[in-house]
Amino acid sequence: MYFESEFEKWNLIMNKKLLLMSAIVGGMLFGQTVQAQESDDLVAVYGWYNSVDRNYVSYAEGEYQEGQLLNWKYKEKTLLFYAYRHPGANRVAVYRWFNPVTKDIVSIAEDEFTDDQMLKMGYKAKSLQYYALTRRGDNRVAVYRWSIPKTKDWLSIPEEGNTDNYYKKGYRRKTFQFYGVKRSDDEAIYANPL
Repeated sequence: MYFESEFEKWNLIMNKKLLLMSAIVGGMLFGQTVQAQESDDLVAVYGWYNSVDRNYVSYAEGEYQEGQLLNWKYKEKTLLFYAYRHPGANRVAVYRWFNPVTKDIVSIAEDEFTDDQMLKMGYKAKSLQYYALTRRGDNRVAVYRWSIPKTKDWLSIPEEGNTDNYYKKGYRRKTFQFYGVKRSDDEAIYANPL
């Protein structure tokens, strides 16, 4: 009887250790999955210039194939910042709008203008581009909307962009929009909610 109860005690201890080890391994795998998902969630946002319509646009990687953009006479592809593919804490949806009269394509955060305001300004074809951050933090860059009042051309560029070139071309009315991620490599380090 003594042996039977010691065996049961030993079996119980081993089961608890096995359960603990399983939980630790599972937690490690889950943590790696979350970190991988966080990195996969980032998308590059590029600025392009259309020489025919003489305006700048920003597209998230994957919105259009690069060959198609080149066929539409876009050039001067420039990495602006990184954003997110999915909604999350402290993120705002950014939509692309098109004005068929001015041929302007703009990126507008969901809280900048209402859909009704955009429609009244002549914009149509609203489509989701990405999700941007609403709070300042490490590895972040402020993104501003600039416009040319005369032609009603808008563009979104990070503060660290070459803003002098845009100013020389007539862009004014600098307005804060949101925050972008400066680079993707370190984002897992900064992924904690603020």
